Amino acid sequence: MATESRMQELRKDPIVGRWVIIAPDRLTRPQNVSDVEELSSEGFDPFLEGHEDATTGEIMAYRTSGQANQPGWRVRVIPNKFPAVTVEGQLEKRGVGIYDMMNGIGAHEVIVECPHREANMSRLSVDNIREVFWVYHDRLVDLKRDKRLVHGLIFKNKGARAGASLDHAHSQMIVSPIVPITIQEELDGAAKFYNYRGRSIFSDMIQQELSTEDRIVLETEHFVVMCPYASRFPFETWIVPKQQSSHYEDVTQPVIEDLGTVMKSVLMKFEIALDDPAYNYVLHSAPFSSKDLPHFRWHIELFPRTSRVAGFEWGSGFYINSVPPEEAAKFLRETEIE
Repeated sequence: MATESRMQELRKDPIVGRWVIIAPDRLTRPQNVSDVEELSSEGFDPFLEGHEDATTGEIMAYRTSGQANQPGWRVRVIPNKFPAVTVEGQLEKRGVGIYDMMNGIGAHEVIVECPHREANMSRLSVDNIREVFWVYHDRLVDLKRDKRLVHGLIFKNKGARAGASLDHAHSQMIVSPIVPITIQEELDGAAKFYNYRGRSIFSDMIQQELSTEDRIVLETEHFVVMCPYASRFPFETWIVPKQQSSHYEDVTQPVIEDLGTVMKSVLMKFEIALDDPAYNYVLHSAPFSSKDLPHFRWHIELFPRTSRVAGFEWGSGFYINSVPPEEAAKFLRETEIE
């Protein structure tokens, strides 16, 4: 018997202000990977070129030839088949007793990063990776026009331990009507530093890290790659632009050209130094509604899944990191790539 689809909801924790997405339809996802260490590279691949009819209809694609939903694409964007939020409907913000909630309105999209079967972004060409980052830009610019939506979060789950359910290289975007609490905490902390010191914390971090080089993984014309001073996880790595820009959708061509090279280098170092780990990366950008914020800077945070978060971390908010960032950075810095 078919089950009736239910509307996603956004519910606010009344104590800490964290919003939670209630999305019961995601129970129908094809694979529960919570206890799986590796994804199968065999079997049917719905993201493979030629299998376009196995996915939802494409939103956009960078193409060499062909029409929408046909072969000939290089990078392809499709709605998530099991979305956490949906575009259709109105927010309908409301109270339920002491609680706040609204409908789960937003966009949940999948960026299929290449037409051939490849699990590792590190093995894609630099030009291919650059096009993935251009797609991020283009989708944020487009979705920013929807006045119901206020923030776009781009993320990648590679490997079962990182939450992926398919091994074909892909990333995702969730654009929502609220600012996630993690982003808001960064915005608030950066604003507090700026209001007190009159300087950007990101500028000061870059200046200090470059002066000591203890936690630097690599440096390019436009980026500093470092293991942050208070790393939460072993080999946590940040990619931070040198120039001030709070919104990723304002990124320029020279920056994306460099970013493609930087991301490939970092992921190759992960693959070689850490034995091809599962990992996540998240692109942090400012809310759509704000103008350029002098205190905040978009950046990418990468987390190799070399350890697990357990009860103490969940219960306390503390993280126990067994690899000092100075050692992690040195190890990655000295890892040679082809």
